[in-house]
Amino acid sequence: MKEISIYTDGACSGNPGPGGWGAVLKSGSHEKEIWGGELATTNNRMEILAVIRALEQIKHKGMPVKVYTDSQYVQKGISEWIHGWKARGWMTSGKTPVKNADLWRALDEIAACHSVEWHWVKGHAGHPGNERADALARRGIEAVRLGRSETHIEKPQ
Repeated sequence: MKEISIYTDGACSGNPGPGGWGAVLKSGSHEKEIWGGELATTNNRMEILAVIRALEQIKHKGMPVKVYTDSQYVQKGISEWIHGWKARGWMTSGKTPVKNADLWRALDEIAACHSVEWHWVKGHAGHPGNERADALARRGIEAVRLGRSETHIEKPQ
């Protein structure tokens, strides 16, 4: 079974404001780029949505997946914080509702379908996968500004 590497990023023009997300999926010699956006959103929502949309692209359950994100919010949220949130009924340790709980629930559900390793990479530091995901997220913002917010999928040449 081939391992899949996923590089994700989210961006916002204003926070909140028009936002975009992007992801690069790699498995062996195969690559796919996806991106999209929302008109009124936050950077954190776009960061989570990038991972959800990327994992949705994986057709077979149980695949070994490595997710690379420059968002500590995503990396720590899904691998550390989520256990406490779920145990407390989606409340923080400070007894306030978890922000973006709808997306965290969706991410938790889809990540459970695979064997996912979560990796944080420093953003805007020249990491090729992260730089490509960042460019796709910015493309998502531009698509939203032009009135197109659906998910876009491309296989690079």
